[in-house]
Amino acid sequence: MRIITGKFKKTNLFSVSGNTTRPTTDFIKEAIFSTIFNCENLLVLDLYAGSGSLGLEAISRGAKFVDFIEFSEKAIQAIIKNIQKLKCEEQSHIYRKKVSSFLKKTDKKYDLIFMDPPYDKNLVNKTIELILENSLLNESGKIVVEHSPQEIIVDLIDEMTFFQKKYSDTIITIIEKDSER
Repeated sequence: MRIITGKFKKTNLFSVSGNTTRPTTDFIKEAIFSTIFNCENLLVLDLYAGSGSLGLEAISRGAKFVDFIEFSEKAIQAIIKNIQKLKCEEQSHIYRKKVSSFLKKTDKKYDLIFMDPPYDKNLVNKTIELILENSLLNESGKIVVEHSPQEIIVDLIDEMTFFQKKYSDTIITIIEKDSER
C-alpha cells in the first residue's frame, strides 16, 4: 500500500496489523482519485479510516486538512505512524470515535468525505444519512463510498447525483449535489 501521486508519491504506508481491516488497494485508490481529480485546498473527512491511506493520498494531492475518524486502536496506531512518516501532523487530526458519534456531534463542513466502512454491516446508508442530516457537506462537496455490491445505496434526497462503478468485489459510489437542479 502506497501513495500513488503528489508530493508523497510512491511512499509506502504502514497497514493495520491483523485482518480486522480491508485495505483499499492501489487499483481502487487510483480509480477513486481519477474520478474526483482535484484535491487542492479541500477540507477532507476520512471515515472508517483504517490506515488513513485515502486521506493521506488527498494530502499528497494538495488537500488543506484531513480529519481521520477511526475507533480501532490498531488502526489508529497505523494512521499515527503514517502521518509521522509523511510529516503531515499540521494537516491532519485523528479522532478515536465511532463514526456515528462523530457525525452527530461535529459542526464542521467538508469538501470531500471518504467512507470505507466494514463490508456488509449495514453502515453505508446510515452513515450517508447522518452526513446529510447534519449538513456536513459543503455546497460543492462529494461523498466517496467504497462498499460491497451487497449494500445498495438508496437515493436519499433528490438534489444528489450518483456515479457508480463496480470493480470485482468493490463498488465505488460518488455522491454529490446536483448542480443542474
